[in-house]
Amino acid sequence: QVQLVESGGGLVQSGGSLRLSCAASGSIFSINDMGWYRQAPGKQRERVASITRGGSTNYADSVKGRFTISRDNAKNTMYLQMNSLKPEDTAVYYCNAKVLRQDTFVLNTYWGQGTQVTVSS
Repeated sequence: QVQLVESGGGLVQSGGSLRLSCAASGSIFSINDMGWYRQAPGKQRERVASITRGGSTNYADSVKGRFTISRDNAKNTMYLQMNSLKPEDTAVYYCNAKVLRQDTFVLNTYWGQGTQVTVSS
């Protein structure tokens, strides 16, 4: 089995910063693409940022220049540094990873349980 656990969410004032972490554990041979998604109340889940195993990144237009995605392959961990936060960034943030399992050698997509980010105005 594979688990993704997010941490680092919380309540912050507009203009503030937070750093989210996503740690993967379990039967992992390697992790390919990873990404952060978010879902605000009454809205569909949207992709925030993604990163390949080699470190290539992609961002949603709404967070470009404010958020930075990174990963540590040795620790099977991904991060999202969020600066200049706005009330519209309020959402549950989920991590996503495409994992090649060590026990089955099957590539599966996994999701974390989510962490709440609330930005007050």
